[in-house]
Order: sequence, then structure tokens, then C-alpha cells
Amino acid sequence: MEDEIRAFVKFLQVQQGASPETQRSYGADLRQFHTYVRGQTGTGMVLIRSLDASVIREYLAWLDKNGLKKSSLARKLATLRSFYDFLLQTGQVSSNPAQEIRTAKRAKYLPRVLAKDDAGALMDFPSETTEVSLRDRAILEVLYSTGARVSELVGLSVGDVLRSEGLVRLRGKGRKERLVPIGNVALEAMAAYHAGHSTSRSAERRDKSDAGPLFRNNRGGRLTTRTVARIVSRYSRRLPGGAISPHTLRHSFATHLLDEGADLRAIQEMLGHSSLTTTQKYTHLAADQLLAVYDRAHPRALRESGQKPDGKTKGS
Repeated sequence: MEDEIRAFVKFLQVQQGASPETQRSYGADLRQFHTYVRGQTGTGMVLIRSLDASVIREYLAWLDKNGLKKSSLARKLATLRSFYDFLLQTGQVSSNPAQEIRTAKRAKYLPRVLAKDDAGALMDFPSETTEVSLRDRAILEVLYSTGARVSELVGLSVGDVLRSEGLVRLRGKGRKERLVPIGNVALEAMAAYHAGHSTSRSAERRDKSDAGPLFRNNRGGRLTTRTVARIVSRYSRRLPGGAISPHTLRHSFATHLLDEGADLRAIQEMLGHSSLTTTQKYTHLAADQLLAVYDRAHPRALRESGQKPDGKTKGS
């Protein structure tokens, strides 16, 4: 089965243009499934044709028993469906057993969105003039200004910033490119960062061409998505609601644009969503936030407090 997994990951890379993060994620999910099946059979060899839907159901039940979230279960099932589709297309199996299994219902939740004041405060937390602080501030500004995924941010090269046009070129899922507006504050933060590191002692080790990384680690190479997540978490711990992930800035970007009257299809284009349905969740998020503000502020809302307009509680 290991040979089939390697062939599938190669297919994702060459034919699908999947990002390195996607390749690693699919490969890790499939190797976890492989390890589980080997443990169940007690043998070192797993024949892919011998596995049926019951094995996959048992695997998902085992993951569920070990506390895996419904969203993660759904992702692992989707990985197996894609894997078997590939095996079906290449003639290695005659059916896709993963298609026989229904996706577990995901728990509905509203993603966290920063208040505009909190977003502004977060941008100011990296306040020193060191190279690292200037870089971190530029990272926060670009994430919030463009709504970029963290994988898109770490993939940015110097030549992807079109400063005179006020645009940045992002490469999203499937390596699809899109041009997204970027604000002057983010552009100024990037300029300050690059001015600061151009005179540093490690500058001679860096690729200064348009293909060179926009954001760099201390060795001059590209940052990883985990490093950016740690950077965002470190500064955001100082916010009233505690630490956030880079994706929270993407949610905040979209919701704040919607609050200010931006067109939903324009937001879809900027986020790189293939379907408007995916973007429409921000309308629900904005509506729920509006209700929360109303309940807190309007004297005749009182849905949460249980009080009457005269100040007495219900039933008093």
C-alpha cells in the first residue's frame, strides 16, 4: 500500500498542482490508515484490493473513540475517497468503498472574528525596530489586509507584490493565482521590514531576486506555516479573547469588509473561494454578530438578560 500512497501523492503534485501542505496532509492521513490496517491484520503486507467499506468504518469508529473531531473525521474520509478514486482511475481497484460511507455531520460553530479595535491593536503589538519585530508586524498586516491563507502567505515571493498597483499575487488551492488588493499600511510595513533586513549581517545569504521569499527565517529561507501560526499566537495572546490562529485574521478580513458594505462576490474573489456558498457563511456570521450587539445594547431586546423594560426580571 505504501507504493500506492507515494503514487497518489505524486499525482497530487504533478497533475493536481496541490500545495506541499496538501501533499503532506493527504500522505499523513493515508499512512495513518495504513498503520491502522496493518495493526488489525497483524501482517506487514496490506493488499489494497482486500479492503472494503467495513474496514474504513471500523477505522473511523476507532478515530472517533480516540476523540477525533467530526471535522477531522470528515477530512480523513474525504482523503480516502480521493485516494480510491485515483486507484479506480488507474485500474488498481474495481470500486470505491469509501463512497459507501456517509460523511459524519459536523458540529456547527461560528468562527471567531476580531473586533476592529482588537485587530488594530494586534497590528501594533510588534512595536520594536528589530528585524524580527518588523517582519512580524508585516506578516500580521498582510494577513489582515489581504485575507490570505497562511500557506499563501509563506509562498509569497518578492516579485508577487505589485506595489505601484496596490496588488499582491496569491497562489491558492490547486496553485490557482489571483490578484488581491493590499492596503498602504501593509505595504509600508513590508517596506520597513525589507529596509531593515537589507542592512542586517545575514543579508548576504539571501536571495534578493523577485523569486526570493518575501518573508524569511533567520537563515534567509522561507517561513513555514507552523512558524507563522506561532508568531500570530504569540502576539494575539495579549488580546482580551486570547490567542488566535492566522485563519482568524482571514475571517476578520472578510467580515469587516462585509460590515462596510463590500459586495459578497468581490469578497469571494479576494478569498479565492470557488463557490459563493462558501463565502456566504460570512453573511450569517455578520447577522449573528449584529444580533449579539443588539441584545447587549438595545433597551427592548432583553433576549439574554430576561428583564422587562421597567428593569424588573420576568416573573418578579
